[in-house]
Amino acid sequence: MRSAHLIRLSATLVTTFALTGCLDDGGSDSNDTSVGQLNYNGFSGLTYQTQSQRGSTNAKGEFRYYPGETLSLWIGDLALVQGVPAQTYVTPLEFVPDVRAALTNPVIDDEGLSTHTIREQLLLDNPELRNITRLLMNLNWTGDVPKDQGIDIRQRVISQLNAALPNLSEPIDFSVSEAVFTASDEEVSPANQLLAEICFYPEGHPLCEEPPTLEEIELAPPQPENEDVRDPQVTYREDLQSTRDRILDSIRTLDNATPNDLEFYLSRELTAITTAVSNRYYLDEDVASHPASDTGVQSVRIRQIAGAPEIGNIEATSTRRDQVAIHATNWQEAEIDYFVAGDAGGESELVVSFRPEDTYRWIRKQLRVIIR
Repeated sequence: MRSAHLIRLSATLVTTFALTGCLDDGGSDSNDTSVGQLNYNGFSGLTYQTQSQRGSTNAKGEFRYYPGETLSLWIGDLALVQGVPAQTYVTPLEFVPDVRAALTNPVIDDEGLSTHTIREQLLLDNPELRNITRLLMNLNWTGDVPKDQGIDIRQRVISQLNAALPNLSEPIDFSVSEAVFTASDEEVSPANQLLAEICFYPEGHPLCEEPPTLEEIELAPPQPENEDVRDPQVTYREDLQSTRDRILDSIRTLDNATPNDLEFYLSRELTAITTAVSNRYYLDEDVASHPASDTGVQSVRIRQIAGAPEIGNIEATSTRRDQVAIHATNWQEAEIDYFVAGDAGGESELVVSFRPEDTYRWIRKQLRVIIR
């Protein structure tokens, strides 16, 4: 199986990963590499390797790379993904080759413009994507993943994960169906076997102890109904049962992250990345005013903060074409040409959708055009 091969492959690599390539929590970069990020709020504690860099992701989920390299990731000794194009933002959608390829095929929305957001949502039902994300969410130290926080995979969790991996019934395979991956009844899935061996409390915490066995509970004396005759030095049957219940209830399963939790988390992260990418760009004006008599071609340009924009494609539409019409778009110049077609007092919104060269994401900006 693929996953078994990757786990074996990781064994020799992981032993040397601590030597180079680590970023501090501030994301400082002491060389000429680029800094990428896993999701918007990050996955910390993952081991990563590119063709030239290796290390651990910091609290922001950052890693180093050179443009054109690919990225491989491990959770301790567990191989997660390999061969993912390294870039500014890498999400779980890009972990899966079929999903990654589909992201480049935008959907046309009600305004007749290309958008990636609908395509992203349509791809969230991919089983491999969901399996990977679900395990990552369950390895988060606090269990749930609050808004504006990343997934914190601590060394204590990784150490227990590494110890449990050799004892699983079979290697973890993210490509199986969700039902098989999350099974917890008669045949417990390898992923749930793994979670059962991890205690998400500090070392020495009572909930990290082995639960009392059913035999131990049965052999213990029952608790007297009269509180006055209860011996504080005796551990009663009810005490053992309560301890067993608390320990077993603290064991996580993949069901701790429901399908709705998973989709909400992924959607939230994807939206945040789109906003961050969008904030790098602006139109050189938000409102334009032209006399009705000026029917010449007007232009508006896309600008980029701290640099010239490199645009892969541009589309534009007018919300009132009888008032203002699109004349042409020029992706090489990052420019949209339009002209006034209505009478004084009219106006329209020009909706500009463009895709920067370094992403599949389409950014949308608006220009209000007033006819005076």
